[in-house]
Amino acid sequence: MNKKPSTLPPSPVLPSAVAAYIQAANDQDAAGVAACFVADGTVRDEGATRRGSAEIAAWVRDTATRYQSTIEPLAMVGDDAQCELSAVVSGNFPGSPVTLKFHFVLVPGGIASLAIGA
Repeated sequence: MNKKPSTLPPSPVLPSAVAAYIQAANDQDAAGVAACFVADGTVRDEGATRRGSAEIAAWVRDTATRYQSTIEPLAMVGDDAQCELSAVVSGNFPGSPVTLKFHFVLVPGGIASLAIGA
């Protein structure tokens, strides 16, 4: 049987903290997402900033309930200190799916900050 070659680009190679974040987010695992961040890590999304494990976990629970979204990485630029991930986010929201940019600042021990935007 002849297989047609895939036309999808290969998944980008992600820093381990970013890969763990994507996996936990797709699993809608609030504690798992929060564990990807350093103790005083921040997330900026939808015009608000969340700081620390408790606020980040609450943000994940809220967005999981509202959107049931998944993240599919498309491309990444940057390095193990700062990177920008372009990803398709699909879920229960107007305009789904949409391509968003995830701006990560990474430090030893995890994600220091994440800003999500168009």
